[in-house]
Amino acid sequence: MARILQPTSSNLDDIAAYLQSGEIAAIPTETVYGLAGNALDPRAVAKIFKTKGRPAQNPLIVHIESLEQLSSIADISESAKVLASLFWPGPLTMILRKKSIVSDRVTAGLQTVAVRMPSHPIFRELARRCSFPIAAPSANPFGYVSPTRTEHVQQQLGDQISFILDGGPSEKGLESTIVSLSTPSQPELLRYGSISLDSISVALGIPVIDKVNRVDSGNSGLISPGLMKKHYSPNTPIELFSGAVPEVNSNEVVLHLFWNSDFDPKQLYLSETGTMEEAAQNFYHCLQFLDQKHFNKIYLELPPKGGIGDALRDRMGRAAARG
Repeated sequence: MARILQPTSSNLDDIAAYLQSGEIAAIPTETVYGLAGNALDPRAVAKIFKTKGRPAQNPLIVHIESLEQLSSIADISESAKVLASLFWPGPLTMILRKKSIVSDRVTAGLQTVAVRMPSHPIFRELARRCSFPIAAPSANPFGYVSPTRTEHVQQQLGDQISFILDGGPSEKGLESTIVSLSTPSQPELLRYGSISLDSISVALGIPVIDKVNRVDSGNSGLISPGLMKKHYSPNTPIELFSGAVPEVNSNEVVLHLFWNSDFDPKQLYLSETGTMEEAAQNFYHCLQFLDQKHFNKIYLELPPKGGIGDALRDRMGRAAARG
């Protein structure tokens, strides 16, 4: 099984050297844990795809440490500079025109590359030790629930990788917002996250087109990660509800959004404090936990629309989608 390493200076040096050699390892970010490799090394990129079972037509997100590093892999538009100044480091991925140094394997043959600068302090300490950008899709089998803790990675990929860098529970708990700036004058939102469409529109001073549910999410020609109709899914069937709580059978379970004083001890919830941020942070962890209990069905309470609620509704909808 994989060794879980604490983020000491020595261990960070060792992981950086390990990635430099063309190997892959699981690392923390503020969104979810990523399966990391040198984005410019074909050996590492191939290992990421193989280990995850990720379709070749699904592009990777490339993670960077600095704007200088960004300039080496992508064309930086004025819109990108604005968003980077406001939201980086942080949970925002921008799709930009790529430079030739980035292989078609990383971008699934597209002339654009998805790029993010994570804010997790341990990721940043590791990235400063690397002379290359880091490809890091979620550290789980493709299509399964994303990992937000080291134990999730160990359970799903521990027999296929050698090292997991421990960064504690992920702060955000949901994948990054994705905005396409491939045509800077027509920015498009492709995936909901903790940074909202409205905040991006305000930052740019122009409307951002919401394309989350209006792009081809089939199995070919994906223009961005996170567009598969069925994704982030446990093995247990999921049914969504809002309003009245469904009646459940003996081997079914309801996962509420917020704690309620009327709950009995067996009723589960995503947030005790009643905040969407806490609900989002706990969502994947709760799905991982419940999936291991082998219920016949999990009922998920939908959050209200708007802000992080949009991101959580999106992940719930993809988790519940039929194959």
